[in-house]
Amino acid sequence: MIEIAIMLEGQNGLNWGNFQRIARAVEDLGFVGLYRSDHYTNASGPDLDSLELWVSLTWLASHTRRIEFGPLVSPVSFRHPSMTARMAAAVDDLSGGRLHLGVGAGWQVREHHKFGWDLLDVPERFHRLADALEVITRLLRSDQPVSFAGRYYYLDEAILLPRPQRAGGPPILIGGNGPKYTLPLVARYADMWNAVYIRPERFARLNERLNVLLAQQGRPPQSVHRSLMTGCVFGKDEASLQRRLAGRDAAKLRERGVIVGTAGAVVDQLGELAAVGVQRVMLQWLDLDDIEGLEALAVQVLPQV
Repeated sequence: MIEIAIMLEGQNGLNWGNFQRIARAVEDLGFVGLYRSDHYTNASGPDLDSLELWVSLTWLASHTRRIEFGPLVSPVSFRHPSMTARMAAAVDDLSGGRLHLGVGAGWQVREHHKFGWDLLDVPERFHRLADALEVITRLLRSDQPVSFAGRYYYLDEAILLPRPQRAGGPPILIGGNGPKYTLPLVARYADMWNAVYIRPERFARLNERLNVLLAQQGRPPQSVHRSLMTGCVFGKDEASLQRRLAGRDAAKLRERGVIVGTAGAVVDQLGELAAVGVQRVMLQWLDLDDIEGLEALAVQVLPQV
């Protein structure tokens, strides 16, 4: 069995109207969760509506009852990690323990330049991410004041109060496919690993590599939940599928890891992912006004997985 969640690209036109409609649909239709990106803009323009991440998650925490949710992922380049930890603990408490705290290094050059954030080169981004994860995990997991002196951040006898209602706070999710930087951080800090846009065979290789790294940290494989965020082109019938493909080659999309097809083909592809260890798939839903498509996906696919 594999769990199915929906993922939104918040920088591609997300506003209160479509976010609230999608959230209510995801809750009512039986999807396990709703996740979204954390960006000011898209990578190449034009600029579109981009609803602020943590404000939207606060609304989600108090206006849904069942679904899990969180950022995929929140860049540490945008916020001090102590503030991220504070917000995450509060939102998780408000939701009754349904937040997954996705944290990342940041990658998009355009938004960092436009809004004055320092992206850093790749090695330094991951040094900063490691520092931020130290800050976040220490603050969330310690009931005593903590201190830390890193390259980018420090704590001096700091404690979050009130303490998170969930022991240790919300689970930490780290997303990405990189064996050099990302997977070692997952093995050290994360409760959840989210791969991005890869085929089952590559997921299997990275999954095994993560198990090795976890063993080196003295952690069992089951201590980290495994998920995948990927694209989705779904049609309720063949004619609908062809309209959504709009001339794109379905086979080439599948080679990039995109889930493509009518219900039977989608279920088969999900089964291939489950067979290599994917426990949850976050399907990237790009048409923010397509509630009818979400309904068809839920009715035709969810009962089969």
